Amino acid sequence: MALRLPGFTRASSLGPIAMFLDAHGSSVGRVLETVDLPFAIIEQPEIVVPLREQFRFLESAARDVGDPCFGARLGQAVKAQELSAFGAWICTADTLAAGIQRAHAGISAMLQTSTLLTLSRHGSFVRWSIAFVEPESEGRHHNEFLGLGYMISLVRAYAGAGWRPNLVMSALPRGTPSAELEEIFGTNVSHGHAVPAIDFEARLLAVSPLVTADGRVEASSNEPTMPGPNDLVATVASVIELALHDGYPRVEWVASKLGLTRRSLQRRLHEQGAMFNHITENLLKRRAEVLLGQGDAAVTEVALMLGYADPAHFTRAFRRWTGMTPSQFRAEVRNH
Repeated sequence: MALRLPGFTRASSLGPIAMFLDAHGSSVGRVLETVDLPFAIIEQPEIVVPLREQFRFLESAARDVGDPCFGARLGQAVKAQELSAFGAWICTADTLAAGIQRAHAGISAMLQTSTLLTLSRHGSFVRWSIAFVEPESEGRHHNEFLGLGYMISLVRAYAGAGWRPNLVMSALPRGTPSAELEEIFGTNVSHGHAVPAIDFEARLLAVSPLVTADGRVEASSNEPTMPGPNDLVATVASVIELALHDGYPRVEWVASKLGLTRRSLQRRLHEQGAMFNHITENLLKRRAEVLLGQGDAAVTEVALMLGYADPAHFTRAFRRWTGMTPSQFRAEVRNH
């Protein structure tokens, strides 16, 4: 049976979650520790995270704060313009309709995979929906409301900051109390729908952005690419890159973030002609070259940042990768 690979998202999609948690008497560090994720997802919003881990993170944050409407409340604090290059691009199209088209065209490549956006017309209204193609359910509704928050924010870039949808639809069970959510969204909320969505007047599709653009905004070259839906090696590499922010990657940790056992992950990689250690070493080499070539950290510090407890082990590994010591590599780069 073919392995179903998880979706990924940029950490930027969490918005101002650290400040949001702090304002509600919580600690983002404590929540991250609970779900075993590195603090780098707060400090470096361009990195990618398994979507299922974002679900878990939001669920843990909601429990820590004691707020069953946490995702919806966070969604009111986010701004679509701040979704890295993707956000700037979709918020500066000629019209709202063009901005939505950009969102549909670019979301998988630039921001988040396993996510489907759909726009349909119903008389004088349109319905814009979001669906996550992920089997995990823990924290899903928080992420759905967060996604709706970004969609509302995009419309506001064209319709104004005070704009509200005519209706918010959720996938929560029919009969779920809606009063608190209606207060958060400032509009009617209906439960029991197959996918979350917002309804708004179709005339808004022709509205131009409130701030005009100088031209199309391209994705920044320093943003890691999103792994393809059928690319196991790229998927594993993305999780290893995330792990690198907390030290030397452990195969057990990477496998757990993909919903696999260590043995299953290694077997799947072997079927693709790849090995976990080789992928890890290629990423370590690339990151070491960046740290040595662009930063001023001592070689010992670089070794520690890459998870090497003994700098001598790092030096031997780097010589094996490049034929040079880290100091020789740095000198050569700076001489050119």
